[in-house]
Parts: sequence; C-alpha cells; structure tokens
Amino acid sequence: MRRSFTARRGAPIKVGVISDTHGLLRPEALEALRGSDLIIHAGDVGTPEVLDRLRDVAPTFAVRGNNDNGAWAAKLPITADIEVGDVRVHVVHEIAHFDQDPKAGRIAVVVSGHSHRPSAERRAGILYLNPGSAGPRRFTLPIAVARLSVSGRRVRSKIVHLTC
Repeated sequence: MRRSFTARRGAPIKVGVISDTHGLLRPEALEALRGSDLIIHAGDVGTPEVLDRLRDVAPTFAVRGNNDNGAWAAKLPITADIEVGDVRVHVVHEIAHFDQDPKAGRIAVVVSGHSHRPSAERRAGILYLNPGSAGPRRFTLPIAVARLSVSGRRVRSKIVHLTC
C-alpha cells in the first residue's frame, strides 16, 4: 500500500512513530506524539480504539502486527510505503519480513516494531527505526516512541523514552 503526505509550505514534517501498543495507549505516549503532522503505527495495535485516539492527534497510518486479529485488523496492510515529503518510508511490523532492496525502492527509512527494543541505526544510507513498545511493559525494556523530522531528503530521528 502506498500513501503520501506533504509538508505545509516547506516546513519540516514532524512524524510520530509508535508500535506495540497491544491495546494500551498511555497518556505519556499521546503527549509525546502531540504536535505531529503524521503518526505511523508499526503494528500490534491491539484495538481499533488505539487508532481512533491517535487519529485525534494527527493523520495516522498503521500496519498489521502478528497480534492484530479480527475484522478491523484485516483492513490493515501488512506493509506500507508512505511518501513523507521527498522521503519514502517503508513500514513493516517485523524487520525479518523486510525483503526488499531499499535502494531499488528509493526507501530512505524502514520503520518496524515487534522486538519492543527502541533503536535508530543508519546502514548504507538507510535509517532503520524501531520506536520500541509504547504498550504494556515487557521484561525490563523501556517504554518508548520515536519522532522523525523530514525536511526535503533530510531525515532526523529521536527515540523518546517515556516515564511511566
């Protein structure tokens, strides 16, 4: 699935990135995403109400995670390519299921979830971003979301650890 989102008059596009809510949308996560022009949910949403609440903050794109079930979840794509200004963002829940050549697909950012481990790493000029989990705590992993700032072809990322 391909979608696009453009900036207003050349301003940087602020993208909130969240994953693995598993039906729990913490107030701290909502607050961290406020001010976003766009929100990307990298799967394991848990309930459609999570997406409804995110859409109250900003337009929201989501992919289906391995724990998303039911008629509402069947409507979510497994992967998505989102044009954010001049940048293509590929979203997939499990990075192991990413089987494309990002350069051939003009992909600048690959967003995934699943592991509950926040990370932002550049490899061969591609940003691989996992916002971590914003839902129920798993083991001793942090609760986190991420932010992207897209200006032209330039992308900056930040992991935001939530105090919950």
